[in-house]
Order: sequence, then C-alpha cells, then structure tokens
Amino acid sequence: MAVQVPLWHHYLQAIRSRGAPRAQDYQRAENVLLTVLERVHALDPRFLVDYSRDLEAFQFALRSSEDPLDMEVPLWVDAEALLVEEVGAAEAGAGLGCCRLGIPGDGAGLEHWMAADVFHASSEAGAQCCGHIVPSKVLRVLKDLLVAAIVHCKHHSLMAPGSLNADSLKEEQLHLSLLVSSGWRTIRFHVVPVVRSKLRVPALERTQTPGFPEGSLRRIIRQEVALVPASAECWRVSTDYLLTRLLAALGSLQGHRLDSLSILDRVNHESWRDGGQSPGLTFGHLKTVLLWASVLFPAPEDWAELQGAVYRLLVVLLCSLATRKLPHFLSPERNLLQDPDLDLGALYQRVERFASQPEASLRIHVTHLGPSPPPRIRGGIEALLQLPARDPAYWATAYFDVLLDKFQVFSIQDKDRISAMQCVFQKIKTLGTSDC
Repeated sequence: MAVQVPLWHHYLQAIRSRGAPRAQDYQRAENVLLTVLERVHALDPRFLVDYSRDLEAFQFALRSSEDPLDMEVPLWVDAEALLVEEVGAAEAGAGLGCCRLGIPGDGAGLEHWMAADVFHASSEAGAQCCGHIVPSKVLRVLKDLLVAAIVHCKHHSLMAPGSLNADSLKEEQLHLSLLVSSGWRTIRFHVVPVVRSKLRVPALERTQTPGFPEGSLRRIIRQEVALVPASAECWRVSTDYLLTRLLAALGSLQGHRLDSLSILDRVNHESWRDGGQSPGLTFGHLKTVLLWASVLFPAPEDWAELQGAVYRLLVVLLCSLATRKLPHFLSPERNLLQDPDLDLGALYQRVERFASQPEASLRIHVTHLGPSPPPRIRGGIEALLQLPARDPAYWATAYFDVLLDKFQVFSIQDKDRISAMQCVFQKIKTLGTSDC
C-alpha cells in the first residue's frame, strides 16, 4: 500500500497546478458577462447585476469538468411584498417546491412588475392578488435585453471580438445560454433570473450538524434563497448558493475533503464521462456526495489521509448508484439520480471498477506507469450496497465503515466505531448477503 500513496498525491498536484489558471479563466469570462449585464441593467433597471460571486470562482477552481455554470440575475423587487402561492407538483409540471409569485391587490410599490411584458392579470373576482409575475415572460424580456446589450457592447468595443457567442439564446429553456471565451477555454453560462427571498429552509434549521464547523449552519441560514423559473408559469426554490456555502465551510476544516472532491471530479470527467463526451455525473452530484460523506464521517481522522478521504466519497457514491437514489442534501425526499439520460447501471460498473483498482485512472504521465496492485475486492459488492434501499437505517456511519473495510481503507482506531461496524457486519451476515 505504501507504493500507492504518492500516486494519489501526484494526481492531486496535477489538479492543483491547473486551479489558478482555471480561476483566472473564469474571472475573465465572468467579466465579459458582467459587462453585458451592466448594459442590461442600464436598459431595464428591473434586472440587477450580482457582483458577489467569489464562491462561484472558488467552486470553479475545484472542478475539472466543463458543465455549464449559472449566472444569476436578481430581479429588483421587494420579495417580502409578493404573495408566494405554493402549487402542487402536478400543477407545476416541474416537481416539488414550486410556487407562483403574486402581486397584492393594491400593487403598491410593485407597479414596475405589473407591466404587460412580465405580468399576467388574474381573472378571478375577489382574488387576494391582482396577478402574477410570469417566469416565461421574464425570460423573454431578459433574452431581448441580452441581445441588445451584446450588440451595444460589440459596437462600442467593450468586449474582445469573438469573446461571446449568443447563438444558443434561440433555445427554449428555463435559462438563457451563452458561450463566453476566455483565452483557449470556452465556458457556457446559464443566465437565470432570480427572486431573492427569506424563505425557510427547514434542513438548515438544525443548529448542529456533525461534520461541519460549529455555527456554520446558523450563519448560512441567514442567507436568502433564490426563486428560479421551474416552468412557464411557476418558480421554485433553488438552494445551490446555500450548498456552495456549505462546501466552503468544509474547506475551512483540516483534511482532504475538498481534495477528494477534486480528484473524483477529475476521474469522472476523464474516465467515467470519456473526457466530457458522454452524459453522466455532474459536479453537483459529487458535491452532494461530499456533503453526505462529511455528515456520515464527521471525525477529523476520516479525512486526514488522502486515499482514505477519496474512499469516503466513493462508498457513498457506490451506494447511491446501486440503490439508484442520491438524496438532495437539504431536501432528502428529492432524488438527484432521476435524470433519464443517466445510465446508472453503466455508471455503477465504472465507479466500482475504479474503487477496486484505481491506479490506471490516476496516472498522469508515463513516469507513473507500472504494475497495478491486485483488485481490492473480487466478485463485486453490489448486493451489499443494496441494503439501504431495503432498510434506511443502514444509511449510517457503521454501515459505510463496513464498506470501507471491504475496500481495505478502514484505519480508524476508535473502539466505539469498530464495535458498531462489527455489529452491522454480523447483522449483514445473518441476512445471508453473499458479498460478505
């Protein structure tokens, strides 16, 4: 095992060496887009420019994947004055947590959102609100503004020639897609109108969550959430910013939490998604895996060694793929693996193959070539990974410690952890699971 350790660190060093250039590429691309959005605001003050995007740059530097990035455009509206009307999933056509944004009957202070280009008047007599702000209309206005702003910026040489491609604005989506060039890198941004609101996020109201810095949730809970388009008529709560705040909080702790995320994102991009050519897991999926792993493995010693830290994520990811369920961290009733484009069976096979014999995927250049150690497991462990689907009680530290032991990376000396793991192992054996 001693020979394997430098390989993980070589791989991490290669990733880190690209972090600063990636952050600079992101900054240049973001500056181009902010210039355009400044012109959008000048044309229509209802659309604001969000300059507080340090967390997005931090997150982009962690990544190797080139998945699209969201650029939120806040709407200049007093969210507290709006009527948030919850609607059912069937009515919304876009899942749970959807709502309509109504304007009270008098509309005081909201007159600029009662214009026909963004507003639909209510036909119900005696209704509490006089109408609603319609996402599809807002997107249409924002699209026209973006086109006008891009033409203006190009005409006045406010951006380098070829730095922005607006062809994808023709797509009918719940966002507006733009390609921005930054040196040799091209970054796709999804421009999304958002309404910032002080809505409750019950999962964040737990003042103590194991694995996170003390008080981090109390600070994050004070942040506003974003309401983003969910369908032509409805909005939904987006907690992406809150999740990124949680990720940054993990970065303040000692250990290899963020390093393990960067390594798996790189392996996912290069090996599991064939250099980004195939559909598959996103950085968002892997970020959720890290958040759950941090709760399931709260002890600092779990993250002290790089290889072991990566396997904390791997066992959670393998379990999620085997059971076809990755719970949203703040809304566990939501399953993030429901995308029909995800071939979960093929993904599981690739991830298990990596977990059993990772060396081939960690070689950066020819100097790393050499004989690979034998597989860590033989015959697979898919039946063992299915247990949380049969009994949610298995979604616990002791069960995942059993999985770590199967991959030969359980090195915890805590007697209580060892005892709990052994109890779960005996329980599994009584069930007759063949992989034990």
